[in-house]
Amino acid sequence: MTDYGQTLRFGVSIDPTATDYPQALRLAQQADAAGLDLLAVQDHPYQPTHLDAWTLIGQLAARTEQISVMGDVLDLQLRPPTLTAKAAASLATMNGGRVHLGVGGGASAQGVAAMGGRPRTGGETIQFTEEAIRIMRRALDGDAVQADTAEHQVAGYQAGPVPSGHVGIWLGGQRPRMLRVAGRAADGWISPLNIYVAPHEVPEKQQIIDDAARKAGRDPRDVRRIYNVIGAIGPFRGGQGLVGPVQEWVETLTSWAVDLGFDTFVFWPITDAENQLRVFTDEVVPAVRERVAAHRAEQVAGPVDSTMSERNHA
Repeated sequence: MTDYGQTLRFGVSIDPTATDYPQALRLAQQADAAGLDLLAVQDHPYQPTHLDAWTLIGQLAARTEQISVMGDVLDLQLRPPTLTAKAAASLATMNGGRVHLGVGGGASAQGVAAMGGRPRTGGETIQFTEEAIRIMRRALDGDAVQADTAEHQVAGYQAGPVPSGHVGIWLGGQRPRMLRVAGRAADGWISPLNIYVAPHEVPEKQQIIDDAARKAGRDPRDVRRIYNVIGAIGPFRGGQGLVGPVQEWVETLTSWAVDLGFDTFVFWPITDAENQLRVFTDEVVPAVRERVAAHRAEQVAGPVDSTMSERNHA
């Protein structure tokens, strides 16, 4: 695979469980103080133990100063695209642009139906999602929005406020049809957790996105690639995901950046979140940044010309 050359970003997943809200705030503020880029909140509103993602995202934005917030990923079938864009634009206007829209077609048809949404077939969900992304993009750009399709009826929404900066729309998914939507219409692809989309599966998925982007007249390098990474850093035994010492994390994330094409890593710690985040921000993140930067500099410089080298040593 290839390195698409995007600026590296690192984030942490914030657990939306209602009883863990105090810890969520502490973790968010810790990540903010440490200079991380993203706070990511999963969206399963049909779970009675979970807080509403947008409400939590708003609180996290209010309690931090530099870090951006995102849904990972917001269920579009329960959140109309015009209103979702309005919410993102409003928050971006209030917090200086620290918002990205991580969205998806909906993880559970049963959960969507349980909350009053219309259950859709796979094909309907693909059409719904792609149209929703295009509606949100127009709305975030401040354009008037109209749509009259089987999946969306928008009678003429005059969008606003318009954020001063670009709010990225990143699409979560792993199946070919949704990956093609990411390539055609989204600003980025959010991969599910590394235990659901294993590293060896990534090249094929990246190629699907790249092909769709090119067919749509887009440069694949403009599509961000976000990996949700669950695991633990240190001498742990067992556990799911990436589990190992700091050096293993550094080598693995570096490889996933330069070989698999990911530019953003969201850490999902499986134990002792605050201490794990400290190790991640203090030891893993700076080392990965340094190694990827060195690799990119090497690629730009190219191989040393052997003839010139011999002359220099003559």
